[in-house]
Amino acid sequence: MGDILFLSHRIPFPPDRGDKIRSHHVLKALAGLAPVHVATFTDDAQDYRSEPELAAIAASYCLVRRRKPLVLAGIEALATGQPLSLAAFHDHRLKRYIADVVTHHDISVIYVFSGQMAQYVPAAFHGRVVADLVDVDSAKFEAYAEKREGVRRWIERRESRLLKAEEARIARTSDLTLLVSEAEAALLRSRLDPGVPTNPICGMGNGMDSAHFAPAHVAPEPRMLEKGSPRLIFTGQMDYLPNVQAALRAIERIMPRVRESFPNASLHVVGRNAPPALKAYSGRNGIEVWGRVDDIRPWLAGADIALVPLAIARGVQNKVLEAMAMRLPVVLSPEAATGIEARDGWHFLTAPSDEALADAVIALAGDPPRAKVMATAARSWIVANASWEMALAQLPTYLGFNSGLSDAA
Repeated sequence: MGDILFLSHRIPFPPDRGDKIRSHHVLKALAGLAPVHVATFTDDAQDYRSEPELAAIAASYCLVRRRKPLVLAGIEALATGQPLSLAAFHDHRLKRYIADVVTHHDISVIYVFSGQMAQYVPAAFHGRVVADLVDVDSAKFEAYAEKREGVRRWIERRESRLLKAEEARIARTSDLTLLVSEAEAALLRSRLDPGVPTNPICGMGNGMDSAHFAPAHVAPEPRMLEKGSPRLIFTGQMDYLPNVQAALRAIERIMPRVRESFPNASLHVVGRNAPPALKAYSGRNGIEVWGRVDDIRPWLAGADIALVPLAIARGVQNKVLEAMAMRLPVVLSPEAATGIEARDGWHFLTAPSDEALADAVIALAGDPPRAKVMATAARSWIVANASWEMALAQLPTYLGFNSGLSDAA
């Protein structure tokens, strides 16, 4: 087999957020199979700190700072009739690098990570194309639109409609389309025109490095231990709309009810780029918004319960897997549990409403032995069922590096 070209919308280092965790482990697995050439973007100057790690694993790479203002991307999207998501990630430097790699190297597979990057697959490329969409983004923007009004609703509906068409194009033109779970794969299939044939679509789940995310290896964050208990935690990229909405839900509607039973309870929102709407709550009524941290594990180790009240959730939530691996009892919405085949009521506790989520937190906080049993069962499930080795076991087959592709897909 020849080399692999890996296209990713963000540099897969460090693996400190959901999409980068998946792309990081996929890239490592690809590099174990063949030389890999990487075309990717940085979001900020801090991302360049990881360039040596990228250089160490890649046969060659192109790392481009994504600086295009959102307004300019919007103008381009309107002028070309394409989704804003694609315009925002369009860059001529990356396109030239990809053309050069395909011309001068024996590329047998292009692995597309995230739908924004499928626009870079050269039309004349005759090798195998595997598109890892991770989530069905068109469905996500459709859900956003339902919660918007006016111009923002029009923008979200337009993005959903155009991304749906792009997802259909990717499914037709890629040899294989991957999603983060079989449920997400089924959702994509359901949104395609049944009269138009596509190539195989299947799920490839996320894993968890349970040796790294192990409570025995880290001490609890001291600043967190200074706050009242029970200590609840919500983690994630805090400029991501579903995370912002979930954090506000926890702050405004769940925590007041929890504090009626536990007046000293605290909620810790941990993740980079928290907007002013979240920061405004920090230091009041048991709420602490900590921002970006170098290592999430001490913060998880300092918590008593992970609270994940996502209303919009696509694919598998790494924040849930991480909390389970760190032996934390997790209270979550049904949406946040999607794609995690653990047992509700034993490995975690789902609840459908604000009141039910608060009551679940209160019940676990008031029954430490039950919370400990659930947390122990959660970690045991992660160790037994959610390794990256298991998640990516079929990757060589998906790439066509061994036989049996049609059966696997």
